[in-house]
Amino acid sequence: MTQTDESVIVPTRFSEQIREATWTDHGKAEHATFMDELTGGRLSQYEYAELVVQMWFVYQALEASAAALSDDVAVAPFLDPALVRVPALEADLEFLLGEEWRSDASPTPETEAYVARLKEVASWPGGLLAHHYTRYMGDLSGGLFIGRLVSRLYELGPDSGAAFYDFAGITDAKAFKEAYREHLDAVPFDSEEKLRVIEEIHAAYAFNTALLVGLGSRVKPKE
Repeated sequence: MTQTDESVIVPTRFSEQIREATWTDHGKAEHATFMDELTGGRLSQYEYAELVVQMWFVYQALEASAAALSDDVAVAPFLDPALVRVPALEADLEFLLGEEWRSDASPTPETEAYVARLKEVASWPGGLLAHHYTRYMGDLSGGLFIGRLVSRLYELGPDSGAAFYDFAGITDAKAFKEAYREHLDAVPFDSEEKLRVIEEIHAAYAFNTALLVGLGSRVKPKE
């Protein structure tokens, strides 16, 4: 930590700067109507599957962008195969919707906007990392809790509709996240670029929240 002339404590680790700058973003998606209905066990299997469909579109774009930048010195340390979600999402959708699920899969307007942003920043390492951080660190934090809850409430599992939440290649999520933060601290970005990354993380949270709000508007809350 460093101290400015105004006696304001400023984090020296980039990961800490991100955490402090985006603290208020975390809860917005968690309290979206759709998530309340999901974690309350009030969705149908089809409504849950609609979330999985939207995540499939998002992760397809994210992981394609990550693969395209795999040789970038800033991006490469983050690309652990254990994080890849597309195969798991596809397995979930086949279980939930059947083998022909792709014929009916379509993105919502909010998902289209999210995917468009991912494609827009696809050649910018900092932008890719902003979305990579937002999705995967969330998956390994609140996402693991949600996965356990969803599995119990909807009688799902790693081989039966909830593979998305199963990171079989990561035995210690806490240690993995700390290593991820160390990679963030080591990125070769100057202070201006780091601020750009933080702004894109804000945007990533906003796109994710909008996706969930959009799904929530399509769900009729059940008593």
